Order: sequence, then structure tokens, then C-alpha cells
Amino acid sequence: MQPISYARHQFPPAVILHAVWLYLRFTLSYRDVEELLAERGLDVSYETVRRWVGKFGPAIARNLRQLRCKSSSRWHLDEMVVRINGRRMYLLRAVDDEGEVLEVLIQSRRNKAAASKLIRKLLKKHGFAPTRVTTDKLRSYGAAFKEIGLSADHEQGAYQNNRAEVSHQPLRRRERKMQRFKSPGSAQRFVSMHAATYNTFNVQRHLISRRTLRTFRAQARADWNAAVAAA
Repeated sequence: MQPISYARHQFPPAVILHAVWLYLRFTLSYRDVEELLAERGLDVSYETVRRWVGKFGPAIARNLRQLRCKSSSRWHLDEMVVRINGRRMYLLRAVDDEGEVLEVLIQSRRNKAAASKLIRKLLKKHGFAPTRVTTDKLRSYGAAFKEIGLSADHEQGAYQNNRAEVSHQPLRRRERKMQRFKSPGSAQRFVSMHAATYNTFNVQRHLISRRTLRTFRAQARADWNAAVAAA
């Protein structure tokens, strides 16, 4: 993992990391984080929080991704419409069968070229080909698989891809809180940071006991602390 330096900052690393964690972990605005820090006696403006997230968020997300275990070989691909600066764009998402976000990509179209770009990024990032890919009935995915030469089982159907459909919900909540994304570049940076943080702290609470949940939370926090360790 790449160490992160907090030199030449007025506030100590603990304050910076807590602000970044609040923003990426919960559905909060920069002003909400400012209010929460003010309750603790810390006079930090929301613009400072925004700069902290922009500077340290990508490095933290990169370190968090390196701590994750190998994903499942059964992938679900889907896309959702987002409005960026008044322009209709598409957010392509890949998750595995356990809900782990594998890749998020913002594109202007949902054609074969966009699907091919998503698949190539997935193969390069994870280093192995899936055994099964589930998508909706968008034909761009099938054309992209043929172009790349992907031999995985291709399963299609509206209800069979619920795993990917449900994975859009946390990002939809953030999009509403942020009053939509402002540019494709800033949107891509945010969804990448959000995906890494979501993977670290996400758990199916109804499937585990309270003791297991406490253990999971402690491990997730330990992974976060390891990812943000100062140089």
C-alpha cells in the first residue's frame, strides 16, 4: 500500500481522516460534515472538507482496494442513467454475486464500445475471467463479449440481475444528497471512492448475528485505519 503524508496541514491527521470517513461512509453533504465537526469543537469549513476528500480520498480508496480479498467469479453488469450538468449519461456498474462492487464507469453512451471498455477494465483490474456474467437484455453486452472473446456463460433477464439493480441504491441516495453530479470527471472520482468505502463497510446485517456484526465492524475499521496510515 502507498503511504499517505499529511504534512503541512493545519489540522492533525485524525481530524482529516475522520472528516473524510464521515463523508464517504455516510450519506452526508460537506456542510453536514462541517456541522458534525463543529459539534466536537472543530472549526472546519465545508470547503476544507471538500479539499480533504479530493486530495486524500483517491489514495485511501486505492489502499482499501488492495486490502480486499479476491472477488467471486460470477459477475453482474448493469447501467443506470445519471444527469451530469444537464447531460444524460450512463453509469455502468459491475458487482459480483456477493454484492462487492468490482468497477464503476461513467460513459456518454451504453453501446458496445462502453460495454467493451468496462469488461477490459474488469479483466485487467482483477486478473481473471469470470465463469458467469449476468446482464439485462441490452444487446451491447453480448456484442462486447464476442469482440473480446469472453467465453463465460452469459445469463440475461430482468429479475436475474437484481443483484446489480439493488447495488445502484446507495449511489442514488448520494446523488440526491449531492444534488446531482457536476462533471463527468468529478463523478468518476467520487463513485470510485464511494465504491471502495462501500465494499469495506457493507454487510448483510439480517444474515448474521449481533456478535458477528461487531466483529465485522471492528475489522472494517481496522482495514480503514491501515489504508490511511501516515507515512
